[in-house]
Amino acid sequence: MKYLIKNATLVNEGEIGSFDVLIKDQFISKIDRNIEVEGTYTEINGQGLYLLPGAIDDQVHFREPGLMHKGEIYTEAKAAVAGGVTSYMEMPNTNPQATTILELEKKYKRASECSLANYSFFMGGTNHNLEEALKVDYSKVCGLKIFMGSSTGDMLVDHQEVLEGFFSKINALIATHCEFDPLVKENQKRIIEEYGEDLEPYFHPIIRNEEACYKSSSMAVELAKKHNTRLHILHISTAKELALFTNKIPLKQKRITSEACIHHLWFSDEDYKTKGNFIKWNPSVKTAYDRDKIFEAVLNGTIDVIATDHAPHTIDEKNLPYLKAPSGGPLVQHSILAMLDFYHDKKITLPKIVEKMSHNVADLFRIEKRGYIKEGYFADLVLVNLNKPQTVTKQNILYKCGWSPFEGHTFKSSIEKTFVNGHLVYDNGKFNETKYGSRLEFKN
Repeated sequence: MKYLIKNATLVNEGEIGSFDVLIKDQFISKIDRNIEVEGTYTEINGQGLYLLPGAIDDQVHFREPGLMHKGEIYTEAKAAVAGGVTSYMEMPNTNPQATTILELEKKYKRASECSLANYSFFMGGTNHNLEEALKVDYSKVCGLKIFMGSSTGDMLVDHQEVLEGFFSKINALIATHCEFDPLVKENQKRIIEEYGEDLEPYFHPIIRNEEACYKSSSMAVELAKKHNTRLHILHISTAKELALFTNKIPLKQKRITSEACIHHLWFSDEDYKTKGNFIKWNPSVKTAYDRDKIFEAVLNGTIDVIATDHAPHTIDEKNLPYLKAPSGGPLVQHSILAMLDFYHDKKITLPKIVEKMSHNVADLFRIEKRGYIKEGYFADLVLVNLNKPQTVTKQNILYKCGWSPFEGHTFKSSIEKTFVNGHLVYDNGKFNETKYGSRLEFKN
């Protein structure tokens, strides 16, 4: 495979400029102003297009194995590359759960057979598997996921001595879902006693409230500081939690980091009126004030990365009454486009989008040779047309669940082409599925 991208506008490491990029085999071979190549190659005219490093999504739920009526590795990875996401890290709350090395490696094997994007899978922590988690080779696994709040899959870790064990002994990144479960249950019981069980979705941020998030997040931070653990707190949803993090030191020196998700940057509790259960996530979408403060923290470096928490459920499941409807929604096909809308609205710059969705994810997880447009790095690249609108319709949604919270919205930009390991996997709506993605590797 050899491609020459001519005259594209590169967005990389804080700079924007017009360059040619030569792709040979899996890698970026050369970057220069005017590259001349001999021999057989495919030339791509990048004039008027922006070339970004592929996004790396550090939190997705692709539902395989066991929950494949919602999604599967093949379908959701296909949606990912159509959205410019070239690598993902998938969560352990499948069925069976990825809480043993055997089950974890089954997922890696399956991805090697069908995933169009690069992949990694978290080992899952439970109240009973510390010894198994210690045996994992974390140079080939993105980290350990601990649910410090119950969510889809019932993997809550709530024994203090077990948490102490994980935080003190795991020599790798620990990623946490933080909501204090006893308080969530207490809030739900109180609301049901007052209003009955036929609740509207706008009760979700009242049940899963700021206090429940902060109590759990602060506990995780306290444990990480005590044991000098590499802690990454996922999907920050409240302004109050931001005090737990810092922008005073460079990312590579941080031991405690955090993530913002697209839905917490886009929606607020006002949207429950029109979106209902279709924006029901854990942690919940909260107030416009929380949303704006989270966005501010992304810009100033307090929050380190942007992800999706892509978590598909069927339309029928989401149409159930609030208390029975599952939490989560599909986002991975539209995450870059959503951030580019914020760029058009002058809320964020292109280099900052690339920093939060590519550079910082690679640095935070210590991923080998990805996340940047650099010679010698894997050619995980996305060509974007900033001036070609795209409306989200049922016909162009690629998620297996067949819906999106953005359905009917017209994004101002579109994804033209996506390269994964130098392979042009997505080209203006067409897929080349002759090659699959690779297992991510980490410098632990």
